[in-house]
Amino acid sequence: MLTMLGIIIGVGSVVLMTSIGASVEGLILGQVSSLGAKSMIIVPGSDDGAAQAKGFDNLKMDDVEAMRGLTTVSDVAPVIFANDTVSYGREESKPMTMGVTPEFFRNQSIDIGVGRLLDANDDEGAKFIANIGPDTAEDLFGDVDPIGKRIKILDRTFTVVGVMEPLGTQFFQNADDRVYIPFSVARQITGQSYINYATMTATDDLDIANEDVTTLIRQRHRIRNPDNDPTKDDFVVRTAAQANDILGSVSLGLTLFLSAIASISLLVGGIGIMNIMLVAVSERTREIGLRKAVGARKQDILLQFLFEAVLLTVIGGLIGVIASVFIAFLLSQIISGILSGYTFALSIPSVLLALFVAAGTGLIFGIYPARRASNLSPIEALRYE
Repeated sequence: MLTMLGIIIGVGSVVLMTSIGASVEGLILGQVSSLGAKSMIIVPGSDDGAAQAKGFDNLKMDDVEAMRGLTTVSDVAPVIFANDTVSYGREESKPMTMGVTPEFFRNQSIDIGVGRLLDANDDEGAKFIANIGPDTAEDLFGDVDPIGKRIKILDRTFTVVGVMEPLGTQFFQNADDRVYIPFSVARQITGQSYINYATMTATDDLDIANEDVTTLIRQRHRIRNPDNDPTKDDFVVRTAAQANDILGSVSLGLTLFLSAIASISLLVGGIGIMNIMLVAVSERTREIGLRKAVGARKQDILLQFLFEAVLLTVIGGLIGVIASVFIAFLLSQIISGILSGYTFALSIPSVLLALFVAAGTGLIFGIYPARRASNLSPIEALRYE
């Protein structure tokens, strides 16, 4: 068992890391798909980190109105953050408070659970009403029905008209701890002339819509960018497909990095196998001499010790796989309570590859001890004390 421990840890770590990576990738894909395959977002700032800090106010409502005139996108929904402590009586909470238009709910596939959604009349009339997420409702009201109750945001009083359906976690943020107020009201109480970002939906081809929005905003912001260099823009357009690719690449890179680190344990385990097999050759020298004396050939001794080395690593690999699958399943049950949509996933090719590598490790590190055993002289081996 001590000999196999390095292999168990190595194989187990690789399988565990790939399982977690597959679960995270599934979580990301689920979150992206929940937004819709044709969803888009535009945020101020550039892909250049330095420009991001100073370009937070680049997008104006005039830009939003211009995008609404495009035929390749629909439901352009600007968003303003009005983050502040939200209170009801003595109860306080700090959810993400967002000024939105009704189109935002369609773009993000957000449904109402109790009450009603904010509509166009609420935005046009600048009504001080709010939709709240289920977690915010629980923090402020507990078991009390929040519909019709009045909450305070930025020292203004809002009437709760609806509680959202649970969304869970979206891009590692709690989407159930939010407050939505009419966009016009958010502009009024914050005095903000710019938007924090806008969502929209492509009416047909996503790439064409992306190109149209990018070209339009470049023209409006007088940006010459014939090379299509994103660092020259003062805005960023992202589609659901791009977000999926980016997050998937990050997840894959992280999984490969952690698996590479875990693979070091396989190397350590292989060296342990070689050491213990060398000790076995010394301890079984008389046995080897006896086998050769009764007719065992050189390749018989070689195969015997190679088989034992491979058997040790395969058994260790199987134990590692079983242990890691159990741990990965247990972790998925715990994490799913924190990140909704996180489910247990197992990469069968990774399991098979880990077992193959384990067997290969035993084969490689078992060759030297096996050759040493097969090359022993039977006469000298029988006289060995």
